[in-house]
Parts: sequence; C-alpha cells; structure tokens
Amino acid sequence: MRTVTLINGDGIGPEISKAVVDIIKASGLEIDWDVQTAGADVIEKEGTPLPQRVLDSIKRNKVALKAPVTTPIGKGFRSVNVQLRKDLDLYANLRPCKNLPNVKTRFENVDIVVVRENTEDLYAGIERQVDADTAESIKIITRKASDRICRFAFDYAVKNGRKEVCCVTKANIMKLSDGLFLDTYRNVAKDYPQIKQREILVDNLCMQLVQNPSFDVLVLPNLYGDIVSDLCAGLIGGLGVAQGANIGLDYAVFEPVHGSAPDIKGQNKANPTALLLSAIEMLRYIGENTYADKIEKALFRTFEKGICTVDLGGTASTDEFSDAVVANM
Repeated sequence: MRTVTLINGDGIGPEISKAVVDIIKASGLEIDWDVQTAGADVIEKEGTPLPQRVLDSIKRNKVALKAPVTTPIGKGFRSVNVQLRKDLDLYANLRPCKNLPNVKTRFENVDIVVVRENTEDLYAGIERQVDADTAESIKIITRKASDRICRFAFDYAVKNGRKEVCCVTKANIMKLSDGLFLDTYRNVAKDYPQIKQREILVDNLCMQLVQNPSFDVLVLPNLYGDIVSDLCAGLIGGLGVAQGANIGLDYAVFEPVHGSAPDIKGQNKANPTALLLSAIEMLRYIGENTYADKIEKALFRTFEKGICTVDLGGTASTDEFSDAVVANM
C-alpha cells in the first residue's frame, strides 16, 4: 500500500479533502494517508503555518496531496505554498487547463498546459523598504532554473504527445532577465527538434488567450506563469476546476489552484473538482493509471449528467457531488 502525505488545509480544505479521499477509496485503490495540518489554524499551537513535521512527512513519502491553505494578503506569514516549493525545490508548476464536459465556457476545445518556473523571479521574496514611500523587489532569473523548467516543458510535451512549446516573456523590455530566460529556451529547444518552438510576449499572449486560445504548452517565468495560469483557468470554468502540481527531482505536491474560501467554510457547498483533478494527476504520477482513468471517467460522467456545485451553476452540495462521482464509477 502506498503512503501519501495529505495536507488537508484550512477553510474548505478539510471538506474537499474528505470528498476526494472518499472517491479514491471507492475506486478500490488503497492509500495510506499520512494526514498533516498546516496554515493559519496551526500557528497558535505550533508557532508556524508550516511545521517541520509537514516537510518531514513529504520527504518521507515523496508525494503529497494538498488542500488549500489561507495566505494573508499584505501582512502576516509568508505563503505556505511558496515555502513548500522553496524548501522541497519543487521547481516546476504544472497546470493543465482543459474543458470539462457540460461546463459552459466562452471557448470549446481548450487544451493548454501551463508550465511555470516555481523557485525564483520576483517570487524569490527579495524585498526591502527603501524609505517610507518606496519599496523595492528584486527579480532573479538564472540560467540553471530557466534550463530545467524549459527541459521539463519539452520533456512533458514529448511524453504526452504535445506538438508545441511556446516561451512567454517580456524580453523586449527586461532584456537581461527575461532575455536570459528566452536565450536559455532557445538553447534547450535545439535538443527537441520534433517539437515546434514558438515565442510570444506575455501581454500579446493574454490578448490572444481571450480571443482565440489555441496554444499547446506554455513555459513561463514565475510571475507570468502565476497570472497566465489563472487566466487559463478562467477559460475552462474558473478556479473551482483548475488542477495543479508542483514537481521537483525528489518530491511532488499536487494541489488545486483556488484558495481556502473561508467565507463558505462548513457550508457543504465547496467544489471538490480541482482537488480531485489534482489527485488524478497524482495517481498518474505514482503509476496508478488504471485508477486515475476510472475516477476521471466517473467525474466526466457526473458533469455530462448536469450534476455540479453552485459555483458552476448547479445545486449539488459537496457531499452530493462526490456521491454522484462514486455512483458513476
């Protein structure tokens, strides 16, 4: 039996975690969940939102499924997500964005994979207060980090039968930092002649995404990747259906993109789809493809029957939706 770390989060995290664990159990796959708590709820007791025991659990099990954790805006503790990525060197953020059955969106046949560098750029957190009226952040781009994220994107394209990897920068303005990322992409691309190469400026990309989102695999520095991946989530129905994964050489953490939604905590109306899709990606990562396919087909059947939660215009509660997925297996 495989042991997997489960960070059940806060806000709606415990509710959607339970739904996903129940669905996986119903599929017949046995997983020993090493349940860990993190975030705002543990600060008072343990003095930190990310206790060392959580990191130790992931290092021990190599793989984690993580529900959303609240991050204060503008003050308070640093993002648990950012800290996990840094401490575990989870350098690749993978965000597949694909239309789901019967979920109405502006575009059909969207099938974009966002590959975001996860460890540096402005998210390195190097900031200082210059004076009372001026703050400064430093953007870090290295060839090492750029090379490995570009190779991750091309390797993903090869493994998954994708046709093109498009590099997204603002190298016309940030000629040194984004220029380095673009130059590294061009060098890596030479090793993958079977994959089409494409380059685009991030502002042009955003315009094209909302007009005709006909992209394949996008590879981006950290900040652009964060913004564009949420834009792509909007193309397929919103953050409630947007999956994510943070992958490194040794460890991988799979998580939904959305936040902890404390305003609906305990109301049994949160959408577990994003966490379930992340779990399906996790099952494929650990080689449980049969169970991943089984659960995914059941999820699609549920949507095809018009069963969905309030955020997608439906009436199903969290429990009713997860029960329907189980019934459709």
